[in-house]
Amino acid sequence: MNQIITWLGHATWRMTTPAGTLIYLDPWIKGNPACPIRLEDINRADIVCVTHGHNDHLGNAIQLVKQTGAVLVTLPEVAAYCSLHGIPYDDRDGCLQTGGSVRQKDVQIHAVFALHYSDIWGEEYDRTGQVTAGSGACGMIIEPDAGRPVYFAGDTGIFGDMELISRLYHPYVSVLPVGGKYTMGVLEAAYAIQMLGSAVMIPGHYNTYPSQTIDLNELSRQVKEKAPDTRLVVLKPGESFDVG
Repeated sequence: MNQIITWLGHATWRMTTPAGTLIYLDPWIKGNPACPIRLEDINRADIVCVTHGHNDHLGNAIQLVKQTGAVLVTLPEVAAYCSLHGIPYDDRDGCLQTGGSVRQKDVQIHAVFALHYSDIWGEEYDRTGQVTAGSGACGMIIEPDAGRPVYFAGDTGIFGDMELISRLYHPYVSVLPVGGKYTMGVLEAAYAIQMLGSAVMIPGHYNTYPSQTIDLNELSRQVKEKAPDTRLVVLKPGESFDVG
């Protein structure tokens, strides 16, 4: 089996490892106008990763973990919030802090810095607008035993230690936000992939709303100029990339 990355719209991703482990990352499915699948139709997940507590990333993680029995891998603040909603804190060793790592099934997961801040916009926010204190945000390196390391940056601006991420983890694929406004935009993402040196860049977190639309031709031009050895892979929601 190959390692497959699927874009489920906005900042939601699914990855299958060569061993068949099924991972959902930042699963905002219900209410996501760009997501091509229904939450009710997901009957299997092994790992659910959440990079931070904004409602377009925490999304439907709690329900997804409950309906599939998946392990929740996330930061302590998000894990503590989820423990109030039926998922035991650090259940099956799924909790980690920025700079730390956990092993789940056939993958090593590393939490890395993200230039982003987030309280938790959970069920209370949906009902009443109440925000729960959190302030944690990270990116994640997903490293399958028999596959290639993938950097899911989550929500982030550009930062100089992306060079250190490259040196430490050598991500073959970097999945980067490019929409601007709430994350880095096209220019910053091109400089980011230059620092990361990945063979493949997949853009995300764009075109969900009018305020975050981008010029894909300009993104392609910027990547070619600043990281000519990187292949830009543009997916539509529901499309997949075979990492190999």
